Amino acid sequence: MRTRFLIAGLLLIAAPAQAADDHTRSNYVTMVLQAFAAKVECPGTDVVYQDLVQKAQQMQLPEGTTEQVRKAIAWMHTGGKMGEKQSDDIMAEVAVATQTTDLDQRRLGMSSWCEKQKTAGLIRSKGG
Repeated sequence: MRTRFLIAGLLLIAAPAQAADDHTRSNYVTMVLQAFAAKVECPGTDVVYQDLVQKAQQMQLPEGTTEQVRKAIAWMHTGGKMGEKQSDDIMAEVAVATQTTDLDQRRLGMSSWCEKQKTAGLIRSKGG
């Protein structure tokens, strides 16, 4: 009986940490999606893959997260012609990030949205 309480207690302690990790990754997915969207939508901008990897490291995300997110975004936004389908949770995060980004673009207008992305730190001027 004592073991059950110990296990239940450990699970309760671990649950908030997992939720925080999921939220952190979800924020990262949104940042990466917006960086790639800016590369496509905002003239004169580019994404440096190593900057995305460095941001994931700063956020203490597992190694390989950047590549998983990149593949998931490519798969979802090309109808499966590029990238690779990832785990259901990452695909769901990409879907939510896509909706959020679309709403932000409409709300702010593309030129304002692009200016906002330039200050976010994950895109650069082409050639810079």
